[in-house]
Amino acid sequence: MEKTENAQSCQDKCEEDIPKSSPFDFVIKQFQGKKSSPGKRKEQPSAIRKFFEGFDFVKSEVKDRRETEETEINTSRADDQNEKEDLSIEDGPSHLISEAESPTGKQRFNQFMQKLGKKPNSKNLDLNNCALSATDVTELASLLPFLPELEEISLSWNGGIGGSLKALTVQLHHVNLLKVLRLNNCRLTAEDVTSLGEAFEIVPQLEELDLSWNSNIGGKLSLLTKKLQKGCKIRFLKITDCNLTAKDGESLAQILNVIPNLEVLDLSINKHIGCSMKIIAQDLKNVPGLKQLNLHMCGLKQDSLQALDTALQHLAELRKLDISGNKEIGGGFKDSTAHLANLKNLEVLDLHQCCVTEEDMTILSQVIPLLSSLQELNLSSNKNVGVSSDPLLGRLRFLPKLKSVAISNCCLREESFSSLAEAALHLPELEILDLSWNKCVGGNLKLLLEALKLATEIQVLRLSSCNLVTEDLALLILLTQDGHLARLQKLDLSYNDNISDEGWAIFFKGLAVFKELSELDVSLRPSSCRDCGMWFSELLAALTKLPALAELGMQRWVLSESQRKRLESFNQDNKRSIRFDC
Repeated sequence: MEKTENAQSCQDKCEEDIPKSSPFDFVIKQFQGKKSSPGKRKEQPSAIRKFFEGFDFVKSEVKDRRETEETEINTSRADDQNEKEDLSIEDGPSHLISEAESPTGKQRFNQFMQKLGKKPNSKNLDLNNCALSATDVTELASLLPFLPELEEISLSWNGGIGGSLKALTVQLHHVNLLKVLRLNNCRLTAEDVTSLGEAFEIVPQLEELDLSWNSNIGGKLSLLTKKLQKGCKIRFLKITDCNLTAKDGESLAQILNVIPNLEVLDLSINKHIGCSMKIIAQDLKNVPGLKQLNLHMCGLKQDSLQALDTALQHLAELRKLDISGNKEIGGGFKDSTAHLANLKNLEVLDLHQCCVTEEDMTILSQVIPLLSSLQELNLSSNKNVGVSSDPLLGRLRFLPKLKSVAISNCCLREESFSSLAEAALHLPELEILDLSWNKCVGGNLKLLLEALKLATEIQVLRLSSCNLVTEDLALLILLTQDGHLARLQKLDLSYNDNISDEGWAIFFKGLAVFKELSELDVSLRPSSCRDCGMWFSELLAALTKLPALAELGMQRWVLSESQRKRLESFNQDNKRSIRFDC
């Protein structure tokens, strides 16, 4: 019964909405009596409507009227849709721009970034190390039309996107302002490399391409480069550790012919590329603006070094040359430094672990002091640096702009160490000094005393495994008490097991003067361990006065239970966040 009344009420409501043009309105008006007040809803249908409610022609008229209205609405919608389609065809790119600026597009992009825990940025898309999947790449590709101002895409360290790059590259025409594309360690496949190569012609503004640590690129570099056009704007090309082959070296040489603006070329850790270094070196003349050349661990040999030196005559703008980790070039500097000496703008020279011979040292002693702009020199892990009678270290005095000197593991003798100490007196801008793994430093740190007094800019001092003794630590503290080493930020004293507990106590008691110290390492050698002695309390007291300290290395020091608890509670008690490496 209730269901029937509700149906009746709905039917009455529909009939109340019959337009005034109904032929029965004049009859209804005769029976209505007083009109309802404006704005009030009639509570009951009139008697005359009850009388006519059973007639089919009234229902039919209502139905016809509704069908007519629905037809008109649908027609109107179709017309609007046609107008939108016409506009999209006529307006072309301008339609894409308006779509990119639509709230819907922005909202989708914001949601995507928030899902990944990243802050949205319409110009710089930083999604490094976000555990992206192939599905994420597809979703990202669909968002590119909404990012017309995008200039940087960084997807590095996302191994899950390998094999899915094509979904992204086919949409890159929406971001033709793109300047930077970084895809480090993404497990790129041959298909990815091909699709990326095909995309080069639709990103004409690209300036930086970083594909490092993608081993599958090896042997396929030609797939990447075939679409590069002459006059390409690429300035930074990084292909570190990509398993490049000798054939890739030939492809790379061809690339150099079409990227005249190249400033940085990084081929590090591609041990087979050295076989084609002669071919590459011949085409380096096509990139005269090159500023950085990184060939660390590229399997270079003596003949490679000679070819490279010939190419240097065309690279007057070179600022950094790294040929470290190429052990087979040792003995090849005799005929390979003629043009090195002419690099007046060279600021960084890295020759560590090159197995230089004594004969090489003789040549380098004459060449390196001529590099008047040199700021960083790394000769580490070349044993003949320390044993050679040629005065290379003493001649560093002719390089007053030096800021970083690394001579670790060079078998320094007291004589060569003394020469270095004297040269350091003439290096007022020195910021980094690494003497680690040179046993002669222990007990002789006093030779460096005057140089450290003058080195007002020193920020990093590495003395790991130097056979330091208690007197050496006391000397360091004495320097600080006189106001020296005030800017020191990193101090490495690890693997100096000969220092007594008394020496460590003296050191930690005076440690508080290193107000800018951020890293300190006092770890013991892997083969040893010792109990923390009376100096532990001095250490904790000093830590409260070192506001910048963020990391403390204490490996193989054995803490008692109470000492460990005090160390664990230190950060909470003092509102600090020091990382203790114990």
